[in-house]
Amino acid sequence: MENYYVNKNVQTNGDHEVHKTGCSFLPSPDNRIYLGAFSNCKEAVLEAKRIYSQVNGCYFCSRECHTS
Repeated sequence: MENYYVNKNVQTNGDHEVHKTGCSFLPSPDNRIYLGAFSNCKEAVLEAKRIYSQVNGCYFCSRECHTS
């Protein structure tokens, strides 16, 4: 299980990115929301969609959930 977070700051394309602990692009504590511990990023992205309508996985730490 990995701990996942969603960035409070929106990207230029409107996405809020989902990151896991240890990602070099993990936002500072003030700019992220803890989503929980999940076995994969797909579960974390679904949880993040309960908060934000436009969500994407981080290209670097959650690539399997990243869409262009």
